Amino acid sequence: MRDVPIGITAAGVRPEFDSMGSVDVPADRYWGAQTQRSLLHFSIGNDRMPIEVYHAYGYVKKACALVNRAAGRLPADKADAIVQAADETIAGKLDTEFPLYVWQTGSGTQSNMNVNEVLSNRSIQLLGGTLGSQQPVGPNDHVNMGQSSNDTFPTAMHIAAVRMLDDVLLPKVEALTEAIEAKAGQWSQVVKIGRTHLEDAVPLTVGQEWSGYAAQLRACLAEIRHSRQGLLELAIGGTAVGTGLNAPKGFSRDVAATIAELLGKPFVTAPNKFAAQGSLDAMVRAGAALRGLAVALMKIANDMRWLASGPRTGFAELLLPSNEPGSSIMPGKVNPTQCEAIVMIAIQVLGDDAAIAFAGSQGNFELNAMRPVIINNFLHSARILADGCEKFRLFSVEGTKINEKKISAYVADSVMLVTALSPIIGYQNAAHIAEAAIANGTTLKEAALASGKVDEETFDRVVNPLDMVGRGVEGA
Repeated sequence: MRDVPIGITAAGVRPEFDSMGSVDVPADRYWGAQTQRSLLHFSIGNDRMPIEVYHAYGYVKKACALVNRAAGRLPADKADAIVQAADETIAGKLDTEFPLYVWQTGSGTQSNMNVNEVLSNRSIQLLGGTLGSQQPVGPNDHVNMGQSSNDTFPTAMHIAAVRMLDDVLLPKVEALTEAIEAKAGQWSQVVKIGRTHLEDAVPLTVGQEWSGYAAQLRACLAEIRHSRQGLLELAIGGTAVGTGLNAPKGFSRDVAATIAELLGKPFVTAPNKFAAQGSLDAMVRAGAALRGLAVALMKIANDMRWLASGPRTGFAELLLPSNEPGSSIMPGKVNPTQCEAIVMIAIQVLGDDAAIAFAGSQGNFELNAMRPVIINNFLHSARILADGCEKFRLFSVEGTKINEKKISAYVADSVMLVTALSPIIGYQNAAHIAEAAIANGTTLKEAALASGKVDEETFDRVVNPLDMVGRGVEGA
């Protein structure tokens, strides 16, 4: 895609400059001095700023260029070149030009300047100029016109987060929920013994149990969609501290409307830029919604792997798909690996959210300077939750079967069915029957008849597991 760069030196570098002086950068790269300084000062770990942030930045810079061109502030040839470079950024054609680390300035200034420099040099190339000259398109004066890192970075954060939710996470959670709902319907008449406090309880159906899982996920989807609303408010136009200095009147409204049009999503300008830039509360709330999903998934996955435990010495009520060998030493062993992966993902998301919340609390005066860690953790959580839900659905939920023989045996052997007798013979008498059955190793029916408190006809009529399951749905 790249044309032959202009301005290469014999050493394979070219000089770039910023307000602090000249810096040599690799001649085959579009970035400039500030990006190179960041690579020197902040090469910390292996955590790079998520590429989704830069794709989102492409929309920000494109929208700003279009608005500035329409208002006559930016000549058409410069604006068009910036728009083309921004389109290449959005399309992922310039991904290798964004090398910066998460651990950088907390405002995201260096990533903003990375984008400004790349779009500047690519625009210069498109217009036949010399790379590094900042002419005819400068990173600050033209690409960053009417903007600040303080308003563009949170704008890019929100765009990246909304795209991740809409295009990746929500569809995959929805598909998993539908798969669980299908299982709930399939097993709606299969009676099993419930468990509370890890002990035997009264009956319900397998379908009712799985309907609970689906309802948990439906509630999580609703919370994520609710939190998404706050992400639709954009900080762009607030510039340095929220006052809009150096941004023309109406800029925030016009850029937000342009972003909304480009993405086909209802983005709007944030009604209060001081809140939008001094806090990251919308990101914190959205992160908490991801945490809620992680908690629900952990419950579901743990239930499934416990209920599938065995095959000979566990509950063995569920039969999970056998995807791969489970042991390097024990032949024939198969493990609930998809469930384990979901639990690990949930643990990671809880940790990510703790960092998001902590970072969100660190807004000082007119700026929260913990932005990179927040968007990195949010996008990480959303991505692994999405991928985890997809794999969990495909390789566990959809192929899960029930062991009706084992389930029926548990029902037949349960003493907690005695609960149905309580209204007939009283709680204490029913308790004594259960205690006797457990102590003597007899069936519940044998213990009940031996007690003299109930006759066989009454027992058979009252202690009917299918009659005991009810519906479990409000108003049903």
